[in-house]
Amino acid sequence: MTHVRRQLAAVTAALALTVTSGAMASPALADPRQTDKVPTVTGYGGAVSTVDPEASAAAIEVLRKGGNAADAAVAAAATLGVTEPYSAGIGGGGYFVYYDAKTKQVGTIDGRETAPAGITNDAFIDPATKKPYNFTPELVTSGVSVGVPGTAATWEQALKRWGTMDLGDALKPAIKVATRGFVVDSTFRKQTLDNKLRFNAFTSTQDLFLPGGDAPAVGSVFQNHDLAATYKLLAKEGADAFYRGALAEEIAKTVQAPPKTTDTTLPVPVGSMTAKDLANYKVENQDATKVQYRGYDVYGMAPSSSGGTTVGEALNILENYNLKDMQPVDALHHYIEASSLAYADRGAYVGDPNFVNVPTQTLLSDVFAKERACEIGPTAAKKPVAPGNIETYDGVCPSSAAPLADETDTENISTTNMTVADKWGNVVEYTLTIEQTGGSGIVVPGRGFLLNNELTDFSTEYKATDPNRIEAGKRPRSSMSPTIILKDGDPFLALGSPGGSTIITTVLQTILNRVDLGMTVSEALAAPRAAPRNGTTVTSEPAFIAKYGDALKSLGHQLVPAGDGLTSDPEIGAATAIEFNKDGSTTAAAEPVRRGGGSAMVVKATKGR
Repeated sequence: MTHVRRQLAAVTAALALTVTSGAMASPALADPRQTDKVPTVTGYGGAVSTVDPEASAAAIEVLRKGGNAADAAVAAAATLGVTEPYSAGIGGGGYFVYYDAKTKQVGTIDGRETAPAGITNDAFIDPATKKPYNFTPELVTSGVSVGVPGTAATWEQALKRWGTMDLGDALKPAIKVATRGFVVDSTFRKQTLDNKLRFNAFTSTQDLFLPGGDAPAVGSVFQNHDLAATYKLLAKEGADAFYRGALAEEIAKTVQAPPKTTDTTLPVPVGSMTAKDLANYKVENQDATKVQYRGYDVYGMAPSSSGGTTVGEALNILENYNLKDMQPVDALHHYIEASSLAYADRGAYVGDPNFVNVPTQTLLSDVFAKERACEIGPTAAKKPVAPGNIETYDGVCPSSAAPLADETDTENISTTNMTVADKWGNVVEYTLTIEQTGGSGIVVPGRGFLLNNELTDFSTEYKATDPNRIEAGKRPRSSMSPTIILKDGDPFLALGSPGGSTIITTVLQTILNRVDLGMTVSEALAAPRAAPRNGTTVTSEPAFIAKYGDALKSLGHQLVPAGDGLTSDPEIGAATAIEFNKDGSTTAAAEPVRRGGGSAMVVKATKGR
């Protein structure tokens, strides 16, 4: 889950310490930077919502210069690679969803990482013990966990399909931020220190993020000239410079022989990625998933993401109930049950469609959903519930269930999301990640970016019946759920969130809050959250438990506070959204509190010039 840094407000003319990659801190004058965070704003001419004011400002800069939503989204994403390096960057991957105002069509790009050709079924097994590596910090801090990155290819493909700029122009704002730096706050320092054991395992990571043996000081200005140079290379030569040539060779070498320090106690299992794996990487242009809900058309991301199918199936199940006329607790009961049913089917049936026969059409069928809705009673069903039977279903109760799926949730919570719209009505919803907070912990020497540990999203133990089993060339299943909702062919709401497997529930609950429970988009984002994922307990924010815990407990639900051992964070998700209003304005909304709050901006506050 992305942690938004609370950048200091009064830095426009303050004397600050500058931390430069590979160099000690030294005094420097901090030039004006984007530091103010406004969680909700309504205006005209285009809008953006991200977790970071530098990234939002980059998007607005592009929109003001005549770029469209695709151009602005790439600019914002590249800037997040600078200011949110532990959550996203060119060392990772993601999913890009685009609404084209001219054609009124929604298209998507699957830029998910892939397993290298040389990976084996037992890649996550320690040869010394013949048992799986401990998940953290051992497996997540390794070359074997690194998937072939898809982000650079996603940016170039998005600009080619929908943009008006080339990659070089779109990267200019990020190059500026990487060169002149951003202000370090307590969250950035804490994230660095939380990763100190892992970062100290690699000489290149020490040099960049732990100069002099310590994390950058709060109030210092962190510069990343290595990343600026890498972006300049991509600006000049395009994404080919990432996937072929010297940089590709360096990435492969880093995965196969991580630059370990002499005193690390971590085993750092090596990977098998080659330069050929990088040269062979391709993004996939996919049709979006689509369901109808309360008169809206809801578009999402198809597998390899499980977001579109799981959000869509849960909405189809809930379509059978009038939540608007229920008491809030009863509506939430149905939300918990529908989400659990959809998660059961996610675990049993969803994986990379190039390797698994994913029954997407069935999972999004109204008839299948009607039959699944039969499982919802007045009180909580015993969890985990079984998957639906995709072979025999007719919408009539009752139906026979399929065997329980053997699913272990290993998807980490660190990711970032953005929502962008332009003055022509084009819309982007984009979720991107390097997986763990800090990814694999491995910085490519001299290049300024961390590599992902996305392959840990595969099931850690290989089972032939598991749709998410590890295989060469395969994309691990994801929960990223970038979503665009249309009304009569025009945009109504776009939203998404980080949060690992809680992304699906965050998007689903936000839709229910807005569409069924009558909240404004800002209220829908701010409302307390629960993340029902077909477990015996429902992970929930403390405010959700305080408000609904007793009533839901009386219905048989067991709520437990968020926090999974990898993080003490009691928050779920860090969503962004844009709503399109009837008067032609747009309302950009970000988190008001979670992760320190997000950054919403518009091109113009008023309709005139």
